[in-house]
Amino acid sequence: MGDPAGIGPEVILKAAALWAGKRGAPRLLVVGDLGAMQAAAQTLRAPVPRSVAWTPGQRIEGGGDTLAVAEISKLGPRAIVPGRPGVQGARAAYTYIQTGARMALEGRAAALVTAPINKEWLNRAGHQFPGHSEVLAEIAGVRQWRMMFASRVLRLALVTVHIGLARVPRALTTRKVLDTIELLAAHMRSDAGIANPRLAVLGVNPHAGENGLFGREEIDIIAPAIAMARKRGIDAFGPVPPDTAFIRSGGKFAFDAAVAMYHDQGLIPIKTLDFEGAVNVTLGLPFIRTSPDHGTAYDIAGHDRARDHSMRAAITFAAAAARRRISPPK
Repeated sequence: MGDPAGIGPEVILKAAALWAGKRGAPRLLVVGDLGAMQAAAQTLRAPVPRSVAWTPGQRIEGGGDTLAVAEISKLGPRAIVPGRPGVQGARAAYTYIQTGARMALEGRAAALVTAPINKEWLNRAGHQFPGHSEVLAEIAGVRQWRMMFASRVLRLALVTVHIGLARVPRALTTRKVLDTIELLAAHMRSDAGIANPRLAVLGVNPHAGENGLFGREEIDIIAPAIAMARKRGIDAFGPVPPDTAFIRSGGKFAFDAAVAMYHDQGLIPIKTLDFEGAVNVTLGLPFIRTSPDHGTAYDIAGHDRARDHSMRAAITFAAAAARRRISPPK
């Protein structure tokens, strides 16, 4: 459910309404707080979700035109006031992540979709993590994972994520770039259905370093990773100059997916091209995890102004990936 004071409850209800009563709709279960979901339903004048009993190890399924809530916390009224975050709500949000991840790990859920949390409040609550992905990787016992963003026009994985720009060159290694290429290639094969994806690998410096004039990261780190990936049968190419990487000739990119070296290098094009349709996907986890590409938006929480397009896209992406894994195309 995400932060109880954010727009998570609202966008969940709005997105779920899309599938209400439809055949083949994904079965949706909210791991969160019933009071927060009911308050959001009243604001939106939407059907009030029902609660389902939950115990560890139990498989729970929502479905039909009712959105079920597995109530993991029972927060007081002060903790669920839209736009007014607090430590109690942040602690609860962390518990929702833990519970949902364990359900997915144990096969009691086909995929995990996470609503927004606030990193500052997560840290104030005593959980020292930069974001969802780091929490999920620790719970799953995964060392190699990457953040990917997918939209209707572009899929892009990041080598480094939540670090300051000044630290990026020191954080880049050939191993990290190669691992990102391999994780992205594996995702494209299993979840996108592209047997031999063509992957563009961006440089980190202007003009991809201009043959070492603006930096040697392309020569010493990125190019060797691309060469190793190609030896392993991956159709990767680059380093591609970042300023021209996303030019579309005839409305199409010259690749199926791309690898960016740092956060804003990848997020600026994807949010510019398709802000409301972009989905955050964590590669390398033993389960499918997506999230909408926006934050808690405390300033508009509780005012029925939050748009659900990204949450809808996150659920749709997760459901499609789950179906593909359960029944892969022949």
